[in-house]
Amino acid sequence: MTTQTQTHNWDLIERMLHGVQNSSGQAFVPRRCAEELAEALQQADQNVEDIDGLKAQADRYEATLLGGGYIEPRPEADGGNGENFILTPRGSQLLSMIDSTFPGEEHPREVLDQHGLAALTPEVFDSLAPRATLV
Repeated sequence: MTTQTQTHNWDLIERMLHGVQNSSGQAFVPRRCAEELAEALQQADQNVEDIDGLKAQADRYEATLLGGGYIEPRPEADGGNGENFILTPRGSQLLSMIDSTFPGEEHPREVLDQHGLAALTPEVFDSLAPRATLV
């Protein structure tokens, strides 16, 4: 019997990080990112069985990304309203690693997946990021 390592939903995280980039002047709503992902998957003929679970996962990821220093509150001078964020350098690095619009994005995701859920722990991520971006 083999056990499969639990990994992150990189598509959801990618969508959330893009949402953070575009949240100036408006509230960042992680559940909306989950709904958009579910819609995109359904349009691609992929079944999404638990949209509420996906929304709850988005809420947990928001806390993980904030607590791990991937995102931080957007300063008022930059359109911050207390409900939106900016990417930190770590968050920008994560997005560049998992961004599906760039060719060859699978390798960094695979490197991150090898470390399971610990991949977003700041210490683990910071040690993996240089290796994951090597082609």
